[in-house]
Amino acid sequence: MVSTPIGNLGDLSTRAVDVLRSVQAVLAEDTRHTRHLLEHYDIHTTLVSHHEHNEARETPRILERLGAGESFALVSDAGTPLVSDPGARLVRAALDAGISVVPVPGASALLAALVASGLDAERFTFFGFLPRKGRERGEAVDALTSLAHTAVLYEAPGRVAGTLAELEREGAGDREAAVARELTKQFEETRRGTVAELARYYADTPPKGEVVIVLAGRAPSSPDEGAARERARVLRQGGASARDVARALVEEHGLARNAAYRLAHEPQ
Repeated sequence: MVSTPIGNLGDLSTRAVDVLRSVQAVLAEDTRHTRHLLEHYDIHTTLVSHHEHNEARETPRILERLGAGESFALVSDAGTPLVSDPGARLVRAALDAGISVVPVPGASALLAALVASGLDAERFTFFGFLPRKGRERGEAVDALTSLAHTAVLYEAPGRVAGTLAELEREGAGDREAAVARELTKQFEETRRGTVAELARYYADTPPKGEVVIVLAGRAPSSPDEGAARERARVLRQGGASARDVARALVEEHGLARNAAYRLAHEPQ
């Protein structure tokens, strides 16, 4: 599985070039697109079309050739294979058949946007492309707005403003966000602001090119110390130790440990 550039052709690694030259064939999502990349690096390996519409039909044939000792490189049009791109069926079938599957890392639009966003990258959830409508769309938006850590999603340029407006309506309007487009290309841009600010901007200025949206997680709600104090009183009356009271206040009310310890030791 060979990661290919998401725009700038200079981002193809030396290892990727060597692999693309050494295999029997390159399995490409769009052979016309990949041919341009191979020609740029003077690679003359045979190209084989492999995409979501023929993957089920072609997978057994490819497995047969792999079983006979041939090797293939799987690429998508841009970025890392299988990440919002076809190939999962072939990879799963190869693994089930005991065939070695080796990643050749490289460009990834979601990671490029995440690290350029300025938002917390320690923990994040990738949503890919959201469902366009219906219950699945609503569930995805609910998951986005309730997430306590950073989210990353892909979006078509014509739907960016609508998606941001929908997130705003669902209560995420004041959250920090970033919209990255045309990453590594000539007109690369990462625009930062709140969801509401970005929704207004893109409603008036529709983006062009491929787009990644990065959304900050929801801020933790402020703990209610009064309710926590009452809970501590009830627990102490029930015979709970100060240690157990403090633990309950942290888990149930989101108090900091020092505040929970203080309330747990307050005189009754």
